[in-house]
Amino acid sequence: MKLYIEIFLTFLRLGAFSFGGGYAMIPLIERDVCTTKKWIEREKLYDIFSVSEALPGAIALNASTFVGYSIGGIWGAVAALLGNLVPSVLIVFALIASYVHFKDNTAVQNAFNGIRPAIIALIVYAAYKIAKSGIKDFVTVIIFVCAFVACLVFVVPPIPVIIAAVVAGIVTKMVRRKSKKISDDERGGQL
Repeated sequence: MKLYIEIFLTFLRLGAFSFGGGYAMIPLIERDVCTTKKWIEREKLYDIFSVSEALPGAIALNASTFVGYSIGGIWGAVAALLGNLVPSVLIVFALIASYVHFKDNTAVQNAFNGIRPAIIALIVYAAYKIAKSGIKDFVTVIIFVCAFVACLVFVVPPIPVIIAAVVAGIVTKMVRRKSKKISDDERGGQL
């Protein structure tokens, strides 16, 4: 029970004090889960972020649920999801109630103008960290470049890009296994 409370409180704090959505939350989750608490390895966390991005829904909630599940099973997933969700719901209700009264206030507008560049920096940092673990060889570089060009130049929606990348990864792995098996068979025949 103590672990579930700790998971809940960790994601409650992350949900309450991170701005900019799931991508901006990635470095904070990484710091708390991998560095501070040492609950899971970074490579596994990057895999969780990749899967979370591919699924429908908010990446922060998906990632929190998967991380919680990796740490504490089903109840860990529930604790992490609720911890991440509760602050957002409460903050949104409070903002809805107060935004109508303060939307024209210059201090509020200036605060949002200051937050935006910081959020962009957090997203770029998260992309850099994920790229370091995900782009490992020539094939993954090609997949990255094709996906980036498809999104940026041809404005292809994310779902087809993700599906194409999944297919490319599976085909690449199958080709590598087959070529390894052929080379192993050739070496076996020479002995």
